[in-house]
Amino acid sequence: MDWKLEGSAQKTDSHVLQEQEVIREDTGEDGISESFQLLQIDVECEHREGETLPTGSAVWCSKNVQRKQRHWEKIVAAKKIKRKQEKERRKANRVENSGICPQHSKRFLRSLTKERLLEAKHSGPRLCIDLSMTHHMSKKELSRLAGQIRRLYGSNKKADRPFWIYLTGFTTDSPLYEECLRMNDGFSSYLLDITEEDCFSLFPLETLVYLTPDSEHALEDVDLNKVYILGGLVDESIQKKVTFQKAQEHSVETARLPIQEYMVRCQNEKNYHSEILAINQVFDILSAYFETQNWPKALKKGVSSRKGYVLQTSVE
Repeated sequence: MDWKLEGSAQKTDSHVLQEQEVIREDTGEDGISESFQLLQIDVECEHREGETLPTGSAVWCSKNVQRKQRHWEKIVAAKKIKRKQEKERRKANRVENSGICPQHSKRFLRSLTKERLLEAKHSGPRLCIDLSMTHHMSKKELSRLAGQIRRLYGSNKKADRPFWIYLTGFTTDSPLYEECLRMNDGFSSYLLDITEEDCFSLFPLETLVYLTPDSEHALEDVDLNKVYILGGLVDESIQKKVTFQKAQEHSVETARLPIQEYMVRCQNEKNYHSEILAINQVFDILSAYFETQNWPKALKKGVSSRKGYVLQTSVE
């Protein structure tokens, strides 16, 4: 009797196992999805037993999930509105400026800038930044000089008649080079010449004009046959005549900007008057004069009233 019951139980178990194997073989992706649906039904049933679902909700969600969902929907809606407003603003700007300048793609403008700069390399005015005096400069002074180089290059890119720029006495293992890479995005791709060679050995001496505020001679014009030198020096201790003495040592012609000829001193609270400008300010004046052939306009662009000078016409 026991044997018979045991045998029937074994048959029943084997029968169940066979049915399970058949179900496993028959069920593919449909079977898996049905299993998930059954699990979801079980979960929903559990929730229905514990708490009442809100009316009209197909799937139960916690209050925290609902709050996050509403917050996300607000963010998405705000972004859509912002994009629409920005699109309308750009459209309005295009309409407003349509009669002033045509709209071009960024790729076209980059190509045009590159073309102008390369043309300046062959036939434009030349400007040399003498960076051979940076070894005594502090980290703060090097950072300021790197910023001036960035602004100078940016102004030159925007100019209709750009200069070709040389950075001379400039080694790639110098602290200044590292500072330029750190502060200036794309510095290694700047369209200019970088050389370790000194400016006095790179060009014939008779073609050089060292621009220094200590010179007795005022610059009258920008000559395409000359190479104009700016001393890459930021000196907070204000050592006088450093660039002037260096030019004299190499018997090079010097010149200063004609600030004294076109501008006069104005009264200020500190009684401060200075003709010492950053290299990017000097360049802005040179570039503006080269385009306009007008010294008052050029000086007005580069010499701020903080230097204690104003145009003579402004005083009159």
